[in-house]
Amino acid sequence: MSHHENHLKGEKSPYLLQHVHNPVDWYPWGEEAFRKARTENKLIFLSIGYSTCHWCHVMEKESFEDLEVAEEMNKVFVSIKVDREERPDVDSVYMTASQVMTGTGGWPLNMILTPDRKPVFAFTYIPKESRRGNIGIIDLCKQVGELWAEGPDNIISRSQEVMDGIRRATAQRKNSRKLSDIQDLVTESLKSSFDSENGGFGSAPKFPSAHNLLFLLDRYHRSGDSKLLNMVERTLKGMQMGGIYDHIGYGFHRYSTDPSWILPHFEKMLYDQAMLMMTYSEAYASTGNELFRKTALEVSEFLMKEMVSPEGGFYSALDADSEGEEGKFYTWSMNDILMALGPEDGNVFCEFYNVERNGNYQDEATGRSLQKNILYCTSDPEEFASSHGMKTEDLEKILEKSRKILAGIRTRRPRPNLDDKILCDTNGLTIAALSIAYRRTGEKMLLEMAQKAAGFILEKLYSNGHLLHRFRESEASINGFLDDYAFTIFGFLELYFSTFENRYLETSLKLQDTLDKEFWDRTGKGYFQTPESGEELFSRPKEGHDGAIPGGNSIEIGNIIRLARIVANPSLKERAVEIADTFSGDIEAVPMFHSYMAMSIGKLIDRGFLVKAWKTHPDADSLKKKLWNNYMPDVDLALLDPKSGGIMEKSEGVSGSIPSEVQKQILACTDSECLKPAYSGSELLKEIGFPQ
Repeated sequence: MSHHENHLKGEKSPYLLQHVHNPVDWYPWGEEAFRKARTENKLIFLSIGYSTCHWCHVMEKESFEDLEVAEEMNKVFVSIKVDREERPDVDSVYMTASQVMTGTGGWPLNMILTPDRKPVFAFTYIPKESRRGNIGIIDLCKQVGELWAEGPDNIISRSQEVMDGIRRATAQRKNSRKLSDIQDLVTESLKSSFDSENGGFGSAPKFPSAHNLLFLLDRYHRSGDSKLLNMVERTLKGMQMGGIYDHIGYGFHRYSTDPSWILPHFEKMLYDQAMLMMTYSEAYASTGNELFRKTALEVSEFLMKEMVSPEGGFYSALDADSEGEEGKFYTWSMNDILMALGPEDGNVFCEFYNVERNGNYQDEATGRSLQKNILYCTSDPEEFASSHGMKTEDLEKILEKSRKILAGIRTRRPRPNLDDKILCDTNGLTIAALSIAYRRTGEKMLLEMAQKAAGFILEKLYSNGHLLHRFRESEASINGFLDDYAFTIFGFLELYFSTFENRYLETSLKLQDTLDKEFWDRTGKGYFQTPESGEELFSRPKEGHDGAIPGGNSIEIGNIIRLARIVANPSLKERAVEIADTFSGDIEAVPMFHSYMAMSIGKLIDRGFLVKAWKTHPDADSLKKKLWNNYMPDVDLALLDPKSGGIMEKSEGVSGSIPSEVQKQILACTDSECLKPAYSGSELLKEIGFPQ
């Protein structure tokens, strides 16, 4: 490795530090780089990625480590590296610019900007040399440098055209439909793109898109349409059986490069684990399918072993690559397996997981066989055992024994890099997922993990109603974004409804107050991605779509509805209505990319309940068991402590000790009214329509 060090030295981001020895004279995003561009009248080469991005690694190795490339880049540009996970605001505005200019976007995202940071050209991966009609980075530098030297007017004029295009593209779409039509629009969109053979949506690449499945579960509950539940079950089974699932160490890879969930892109993201744990847990509550419960618990086991810091916060991601090769850590030769397991168990294991003598894994780019195997199933244990004259329990013992042996061997391999920064938003999401999984499965370990992560946020990333975005190497930094607040509120609300501890509820209310004061768009409605005090970019992003995970505005509709019931404030619900109205035109235009928001709007339209019972009530435990073990997305349960004097207890309008007569009551309240008090759990459940 070169001993050269550029201006990224001293940064905390693992992604930026991966590039610190590049001969390209990288700068971090900041005034030093901007001032240099203005002073020297140079264009900016902005490169955005993240530490576990495979094609980011490819481009670094091919181009950014190359002296010839570096010479050309340093001559023409001021070059800036951005970690999209540290600066989602920067990523958002330039990704929008890329989509306006090219119709697409991805990472690495490479942009050429004017010295005042306005976008001019957009690219994703750029090869070193021009080939097959694609310009290489050396030719790009030379051509752009000549254009700029001949006179900047054409480039500046182009930047203005791009800015005009961005303004048109981000203008709020008008909606011609009622909010009550939104769910049908999204449902039909998902049905039309559903892969009935393999599960999932579209062809390849195929992403887990857990929020689509949560939406369908919710719609099934409301409509009784069994086709929607079948779509969920088919997808969850297909993913769990496929190569996208790590059958040795658990957890899900990022996405599948084929329609059948077999060939994964091997990176593992924290947010995918959280969303999928949540989805499998809710599917278990809805169906009782033990496979879904088992998968949710296995994902949590992966998090506990691989992704949690000693202080309880969760790391961001595991790389796809090790030893310079994607997937090397996760793939096997048949000979390796037979040597480790012996011929009897080894042959059973190989047949169950479709292991081939010449390998079943081909290089994504070249199609060349790598003589290695990805483990995936084409039948479940019951089917396989029956077809081979075995007992299911005997097969499962062989598979589990073999898994443990191979897991032990794999721990001795060089490991993929760990992105060990801890992000507030994805930790909030993980707290929510663990809390939901705890209520659905009853596994106390999940609650302990959630509480420890919440303690980490409160200690390291929270102060007086405000959040910081990133923690790494004892440093907390970067003011929180919308997703930090929305997901932390979500996580703390789920944790409150799992523990009934007032501190989580009180923190949620403080964070919501900050969000309303500093992020709300007072003219157009909805929440901006950045606070009013945030860095001024060429636009202030405000997004309603759901990407790899639900958007902050989507999550906030649900948060606000729950908080409105908790504090008995019907006017608070109006804010959720305003968010829904703001983005309803966008949903109409591209329904499939707003599934979680549509689910939240469903909760806004349909009547939901906050059930409040005193912990001293004789039916409190049975009520908890029934509501926790069944999928009822519009019902929250709060068990109140007559002695604690917390927010929920005060909302009952009783001060001092709680009279014994009041403690006999169970209430079901919407955001605007409470039903008549019930005195038994069965009476209350009947009142709210709980299936008997």
